[in-house]
Amino acid sequence: MRFLSAGVLCFFLFPCSAAIFPLPPWGTDLVGVLNTVSARQQDTLLDIAKQYNIGQTEISISNPGVDRWLPGKNTRILLPTRYILPDAKRKGIVLNIPEMRLYYYPETEKNQQRTVETFPVSIGRMDWQTPLGDARIIDKTVNPVWRPPKSIKKEHAEAGDPLPDVVPAGPDNPLGNYAMRLNLPGYLIHSTNKPLGIGMRVTHGCVRMYPTDIEQLFPKIKVGTRVQIVNQPVKIGWFADSLYLEVHPPLEEENIDTGWLEEQANLLISVATETLPVALNQNKIKTAIKDQTGVPVLIGQRIEHPVSRGYLPEGAPQSMTEEKLNTP
Repeated sequence: MRFLSAGVLCFFLFPCSAAIFPLPPWGTDLVGVLNTVSARQQDTLLDIAKQYNIGQTEISISNPGVDRWLPGKNTRILLPTRYILPDAKRKGIVLNIPEMRLYYYPETEKNQQRTVETFPVSIGRMDWQTPLGDARIIDKTVNPVWRPPKSIKKEHAEAGDPLPDVVPAGPDNPLGNYAMRLNLPGYLIHSTNKPLGIGMRVTHGCVRMYPTDIEQLFPKIKVGTRVQIVNQPVKIGWFADSLYLEVHPPLEEENIDTGWLEEQANLLISVATETLPVALNQNKIKTAIKDQTGVPVLIGQRIEHPVSRGYLPEGAPQSMTEEKLNTP
């Protein structure tokens, strides 16, 4: 539990900075903890998201039924600050598109504690998708100048908002103060002059970060750093003997229904429990898939003497394992 405690301490001491956690050992996939805060009368969900380094979509889907613009005084707001690490090599930068979250695994010296840092990001709109696949950082720029490509200039001109050929560095530059260029032509990880849009699909394919986040990340990234861009709306992970499922809304253009998500979840569960006797709570699995809150849900517990290998039949007598699974 030492790595969990360190991560909790980091989060609560510095709510406006990135979440930094000691990297758990292989076989453990969760970092962070969930918490709640009380909204003030003047707060919007966007204000709370920015204060606690959470994206707009993240805080909205994890608080269903709460008004985005007027949560109301003393309304308890869930902070979705527990994460299943994406299924990717824990090296360099990993970006999970449907989660709209970036994970960074810094290089460390031998015998030094490894860490993982995570940041909310904005990604490409449905008609300007952020590409998937392996990439790397090929250039870094402080106070970048923006030269809008012809496609973006055309879009703005048609909307009656023409762009100049060159936008100089400064407060009106949409790239903000820092930009890291990928070896995917035209794509950057950059800051922004519109931080309230972080955690939404609002870009032309680039990855946009809170200004304070990229200011912290930028000096740590070396040219040549690997960037893995993945599409994982369903994630599964172990924490000790407990199995968790995390489901995010899939990308709209993929037309993925809950049936596909259920198939994907069952496949991942099958792989994760292949060699282990595990009791699974089918109701929690179905609820996680239906609600898609992006919050890790406890769905299974390793047991020494299972009623059956894998799934427990519905209506089976409660065991201590089932009782633990049925608690919130």
